[in-house]
Amino acid sequence: MRLDAIGIIAKDLNKSINFYRTLGVSFPDATADIPHVEATLPSGLRLMLDSEELMKKLRSDWVKPEGQRITLAFLCNSPKDVDSSYQKVVDSGFTGHTPPWDAPWGQRYASVADPDGNIVDLFASL
Repeated sequence: MRLDAIGIIAKDLNKSINFYRTLGVSFPDATADIPHVEATLPSGLRLMLDSEELMKKLRSDWVKPEGQRITLAFLCNSPKDVDSSYQKVVDSGFTGHTPPWDAPWGQRYASVADPDGNIVDLFASL
């Protein structure tokens, strides 16, 4: 057995697609009648986005979660790439959470928030 995919439930599927595209994830274009999209990452892991409407149809007892439930971390090519990726996300209209900084564990680190408030870390070795 192996972890094959991570799924995120999105309030606005198109906004979430645009956010993750800003970080280099190659999602296909979404259409109104398809409430699920997925992209295979370079590691082979799949990242899936599902609409809230789909979750309500699949599980009648589904309740929208409150608060942070998961953090994704994107390995950047260099400390400079952490800075530029953070700025690209902010310049694209998304929310910066923690500006780039040199962490004591030897990484350049930053955090941004996706449209649903999930924290996404950006990091690279110093």
